[in-house]
Amino acid sequence: MSNDERPPLVGVPPVDDERDSVLQKRVVRVLVAGQILGGIGMGATLSLGALLAADLSGSSAWSGMAATMSTLGAAFVAVPLARLAQARGRRVSLATGSLIAGSGAVLAISAAALDLFPLLLLALMLLGAGSATNLQARFAATDLAGSRFRARDLSLVVWSTTIGAVLGPNLFGPGEALGAVVGLPAMTGAFAFSLLATVAASVVYALGLRPDPLLTALAGRAISLTPRPRRGGLAIIRSNSPARYAVAVIALSHATMVALMSMAPVHLRDHGATLTIVGLTISLHVAGMYALSPVFGWLSDRVGRLPVILGGQAMLLTALTIAWLGDGSQTAMTICLIFLGLGWSASVVAGSALVAEAVDVHDRSPLQGFSDLSMNAAGALGGALAGPILAVAGYSGLGLAAMAMVAVVMAWSALRL
Repeated sequence: MSNDERPPLVGVPPVDDERDSVLQKRVVRVLVAGQILGGIGMGATLSLGALLAADLSGSSAWSGMAATMSTLGAAFVAVPLARLAQARGRRVSLATGSLIAGSGAVLAISAAALDLFPLLLLALMLLGAGSATNLQARFAATDLAGSRFRARDLSLVVWSTTIGAVLGPNLFGPGEALGAVVGLPAMTGAFAFSLLATVAASVVYALGLRPDPLLTALAGRAISLTPRPRRGGLAIIRSNSPARYAVAVIALSHATMVALMSMAPVHLRDHGATLTIVGLTISLHVAGMYALSPVFGWLSDRVGRLPVILGGQAMLLTALTIAWLGDGSQTAMTICLIFLGLGWSASVVAGSALVAEAVDVHDRSPLQGFSDLSMNAAGALGGALAGPILAVAGYSGLGLAAMAMVAVVMAWSALRL
């Protein structure tokens, strides 16, 4: 029985009634504004983190630790932020995550000034809270959404990250100019923009999400006469096959993307690309991640989640094949990263819609927190392994190795079909 066919709970007002529909539109607008600001902070650190890690550590082999520490940070705060959302609402949770990311920007500038690589790793972990906040914001768009438009609203919030995330890497030049004026260390000026953007995002969430969408959704549900024990995310996926599949799709797709993307700046620079070219290439990759997400959301609602996931895996496989066969070419690298972003977008949008609808609203936050934890833990592992693989087998070998994760998702999807 589909979500649209399930009978309404006794005494429970429909989630998509007129009141909640008006509130949902305002919630989406606030989330879009916050995502644009949060995306600036995220985009500014995608390339600079890897380059700064290589410079402070003295070895390009450590550059992958930038993505690793950022995704680890996102993984560490994913469940606490989800629990905070369940207890205090999305407003408090999203505002807190943005402020944590802002503190990471301050530490990144300090690490470069003091030439302390360990401090930079801590800074990147805190900056990862920005990614966790952005991820939770996409689920906040589903709290009051009707089942027919759940993927669409989720994808609109994901899409809005495009503006900030594409703008972020292109702030390298202005950031360096600003840094020279105020005396910041090299390659840290963009982190000042990141600080301003994350603080502004926190203010937007704190002031704009009133009433809170998650608390409103929880209040609109009747309490069962039989008390239900509160379950954690791990307990949910043990007993829920659709949730298990959705979490695996998101985690493996993210690990594939992070492994290839985290090594791209170093690989490009080693082949003679300038900092401007690196920033432009990463911007195109980020555009692929977010720009077409509304299309994938619309397709998920119309043709189904599984076909969109399979399409996303096909695009990831295309990217990995280009990385395998086109090693050394800047043009091939650009095309590879665009397909990598598109495949990630399709898989994560459709997979996130499956996560949101796999359980009732009372279990939604724990499952979403566990999904984000798994996603970022897998990304951290992918980023950590990418550096040694790059050193041993080159970027082409890295692309070949990552095909194993795509094969797992495609096989599992075929079984579900």
